[in-house]
Amino acid sequence: MTPRKKLQGLVAATVTPMTPDGQINLSVIRQYVDYLVSEQKVKSVFVNGTTGEGLSLNIQERKQLAEEWVCQGKDKLDHVIIHVGALSLPDSQELARHAAAIGASAIAVIAPFFFKPTSKDELIAFLQKVASEAPAVPFYYYHIPPLTGVKIRVEELLDGIKEQIPTFQGVKFSDTDLLDLAQCINKNEREQFVFLYGVDEQLLSALAIGANGAVGSTYNYLGRKTNLMLEAFAKPDLVLARKYQFLTGEFLSFVIKLGFGVAQIKAVMTFVSGIPMGPPRLPLVDASEEFIVKAKAKLDSTVWPDGD
Repeated sequence: MTPRKKLQGLVAATVTPMTPDGQINLSVIRQYVDYLVSEQKVKSVFVNGTTGEGLSLNIQERKQLAEEWVCQGKDKLDHVIIHVGALSLPDSQELARHAAAIGASAIAVIAPFFFKPTSKDELIAFLQKVASEAPAVPFYYYHIPPLTGVKIRVEELLDGIKEQIPTFQGVKFSDTDLLDLAQCINKNEREQFVFLYGVDEQLLSALAIGANGAVGSTYNYLGRKTNLMLEAFAKPDLVLARKYQFLTGEFLSFVIKLGFGVAQIKAVMTFVSGIPMGPPRLPLVDASEEFIVKAKAKLDSTVWPDGD
């Protein structure tokens, strides 16, 4: 890995492979890494986040997964970002120390969401306590208010954050509030913070206002197509970029109507990659056969601009 390389472009929010009886399956991580790099042209990962069922795993499992991704990603991946957020501050601190010890490229933290911070100062205090346990590791805030219910605007949060968290590098912004994102990018241009967008079906809109890249689940199986969208946007060929974004959106709109969550993402990954991702952990339940048949048919029938 090359942690000093600028974090940009696509970052796959990895799923956690599990055995049929619900144990984490470390044995397929090497194959997973090779698949992302060779088939999807994605060289950065976000481990133990929402897609990875991080909050459903115990501390030991999260450590084992982090170690395996760092180990298997060595000399193959540019960035292995480990999500270390937890409801318990000591757990989050322990995971941060561990991520630093194993050589993770960066750490990220979600806002605690049972006892929630109700102000910027409360949230910063929590983040600072975690970041300080890994003082040499780049730190990212993982903003996902639809799941946490913590709706403190990132624009407000960033004001003076570097003074309190010297390792702060940027935000995984998983919200549809593009005004907040735009204000963040506009006000913090000199800081050179990294803003990675997390709502895959709206990525093109985020790129237009200055996002550096994206973290998302679809980049596990549509990474190559989304990279073509990034290339089209950079040219700029907005007509072509829109075609890719609209087709991604069309697929997601289709599966969302069927019921689309982590279990279904694992099913899609299994049939696209050929790597058995296994079931989700309760309270999530397996994707239905009907979902798998319909989702596969939809993806197979999609005609992309590159002719594939």
